[in-house]
Amino acid sequence: MKALALVARHNYAAVYVDAEYFADVTNVGQLLQNDRILRSMADGVVMLDRENTVMWFNDSFEAWCKDGQQVIGGNFYRVLGGPEILGPDFCPFHSAFATGACSVSTLRTEDNRYFKIHATPVSKNGPIEDVATKDGFSSRPAKSEPAKTEHLIVTVHDVSDEVLQQQKLAAIHQAGTDLADLLPDEVATLDYTERVDLLKENILHCMQDVLQLDVIEIRMLDQQTRKLEPVMAVGMAPVAVERELLADSSGNGVTGFVASTGKSYLCGHTTEDPLYLEGAEGARSSLTVPLMLHDVVIGTLNVESPESNAFTESDLQFLEIFARSVAAAINTLDLLAAEKASTAAASVEAIHSAVALPIDIILNDAVNVMESYIGHDEPVLERLHRILQNARDIKMMIHEVGQSMAPVTAQVGPDTDEKRPILAGKRILVVDDDDSVRAAAHELLDRYHCVLETAHNGNEATYMVRNLSENERYDIILADIRLPDMSGYDLFMKLKEFLDPVPLVLMTGFGYDPGHSIVKARREGVRSVLYKPFRLDQLISTIEDNLQAFQA
Repeated sequence: MKALALVARHNYAAVYVDAEYFADVTNVGQLLQNDRILRSMADGVVMLDRENTVMWFNDSFEAWCKDGQQVIGGNFYRVLGGPEILGPDFCPFHSAFATGACSVSTLRTEDNRYFKIHATPVSKNGPIEDVATKDGFSSRPAKSEPAKTEHLIVTVHDVSDEVLQQQKLAAIHQAGTDLADLLPDEVATLDYTERVDLLKENILHCMQDVLQLDVIEIRMLDQQTRKLEPVMAVGMAPVAVERELLADSSGNGVTGFVASTGKSYLCGHTTEDPLYLEGAEGARSSLTVPLMLHDVVIGTLNVESPESNAFTESDLQFLEIFARSVAAAINTLDLLAAEKASTAAASVEAIHSAVALPIDIILNDAVNVMESYIGHDEPVLERLHRILQNARDIKMMIHEVGQSMAPVTAQVGPDTDEKRPILAGKRILVVDDDDSVRAAAHELLDRYHCVLETAHNGNEATYMVRNLSENERYDIILADIRLPDMSGYDLFMKLKEFLDPVPLVLMTGFGYDPGHSIVKARREGVRSVLYKPFRLDQLISTIEDNLQAFQA
């Protein structure tokens, strides 16, 4: 075998073969008759004996061998620099010789290269082949005589890129998990600046350690003004950080383009790209991806390099994955900040969950007493009216105090508390017998400075509407289609007796329409129906649409 390897690599005038080895040489020579093809293969090919000694190898395998090692006659593992065997077979060559079957394993060298090896036994009767049996497949020699394995043909495939990419994806996934792994106790005592600094520190750590990126810029998108406000900039020129950018595909650089389209952008040559605006000094390439949350762009993440074409499609994929984690971490901080109840600054949600519904009950009881009171004692009626008004005044004062005491949100960017001018000051009545629905209505709508009241059933809602003062009215009435005492359609018809128009929006579960109430209500003038469960944006949009319609 060694002789054949030498003949393949050197020119000899003649080759002498002793008669004792002639048959073996002829047999092995048949295996190596396509020597030139094997040499040019991208995969390494090696022939080993039972001592794992290299008897023959091709050029690809030689390129991976440790410098200074004699390959022919050397031990397979030693010439590769003593790689670590990662499995699944931790003795692949021994297994192949012992079982006469093929064996597969993965090696890792000291320079962090990964090789998948496939060892195929070769017998006196030729290479082992896989044949079908009633129980599956088994390995046996190509001829029917008993196999006598003398050598292994080992193919060596470089899987470094695949393995390293999988490792990097796993590292990015873990980094993203760690990024959002913020316990409520960790943020409970932090103010706005400290929360932002904590998130920035985690982001920077992940970007530098996992993605090996040093020039980073994050901008958050103001959904109302469409401005992209810088909230994190490392390695960027001051003029770039201070530059005002909008989510617009024209005149706002790559960042504005990405924010407006929601598409990532790879700039290979900054000097040749008409979209690029200077970010880092001397940058020659950049990569910008959107920060997405629930399919909505909330910001951008930009990285730059002093080298042209520094980023690949793989880098784009990695950054997009990490950007999702950044967006999720920002959202997690917002949620944690919204949920925490600090003794120093109670949130609006906590105040209303404790007080709003009880005050609604006071209002409900007061109007029930007024409706059932059959006397004509004017002082009693005046007192009941004062109870109603005082309860509403208390609610307004609590709302105003709660707003002033509300904690600053954790959003990494400017104050993005969504302003809805059309909702501010509007009086809304929610009619539903489910306590959780009425509580959720306060939680969702109080933040927009609505004057929210609730009722348990249709009659109570009617009393609430009828006992408003002359200069007061409900701008919108949200009612479940199935109330304990009547349907949503019946409520609409009762309100229609003394309201024109009736600003009613019905709520129902999908597919539930007893007595075709929705159809009948629409015929009578009901404009909108909300199907549970609905998103906050759907609720707000429906209310605003109806407000505009009834005010027109």
